[in-house]
Amino acid sequence: MRIEEIKALSDEELLAELDKASKGLFNLRFRKATRQLADSTAIPKARKDIARMKTVITERQSAARA
Repeated sequence: MRIEEIKALSDEELLAELDKASKGLFNLRFRKATRQLADSTAIPKARKDIARMKTVITERQSAARA
């Protein structure tokens, strides 16, 4: 997910996407552990998407305080 797409989401949508991405990362790790993961780059991509979402959430919280 690109940063522009993440910033376009509302707060509720962003939290829902973050939850969905976290569950997806768990599933990827589980598939890796059971040797069923075909795309080894999927885990770092998911982690970066989660980091982007958390960054946008933090930016919005900082802006709300100021």
